[in-house]
Amino acid sequence: MQRSAFLTATILTLAASPAMAHIGVGAVSSFTAGFGHPIGGLDHVLAMVAVGVLAAQLGGKSVWFVPASFVGMMIVGGLLGMIGVPVPFVELGIVGSVVVLGAVIAVGRQMHMGLAMTLVGLLSVFHGHAHGTEMSINASGIDYGLGFAMATALLHVFGIGLSIGVQKAAEKIAPMAIRVGGGAIAATGVALFVV
Repeated sequence: MQRSAFLTATILTLAASPAMAHIGVGAVSSFTAGFGHPIGGLDHVLAMVAVGVLAAQLGGKSVWFVPASFVGMMIVGGLLGMIGVPVPFVELGIVGSVVVLGAVIAVGRQMHMGLAMTLVGLLSVFHGHAHGTEMSINASGIDYGLGFAMATALLHVFGIGLSIGVQKAAEKIAPMAIRVGGGAIAATGVALFVV
């Protein structure tokens, strides 16, 4: 139970920081800027870590395919943003993804891998679009895109590792700890709606 309390406290502590990964915030012009964009906002971090947790919760091939579908569709969203194709309700979609993914984890029911891939793929378009629209005109789209894709993949790996670590640390309480963590992610997403 101490680990779930620690996980919840960590998530709530992060929630006290302002979300900075929003359209028009900060300088963007390179691999480093692309890499920093997903890490710079609580909403992006929580959603991407949640994808890793969900993938680990589902297990099997989902550990690879669920995060890959997020990254792949995020790149599509990024390209849409880079070329100026509008996607409605981007910020609402980003925060909504935190709520939805956290809630799916909290429910703790097995989901078909294809459904999980579809869900995270759709939600990732909002994240990618925000990344793409933040790229400056003189930036290299490839460098910037590689940066935000790599940061996203690393956040997924962190979520997978976190989930597996909790499961190994306490086999009997791990599913509940992960579900409590999912609930905390969803609650933080609701708080981000209010802020």
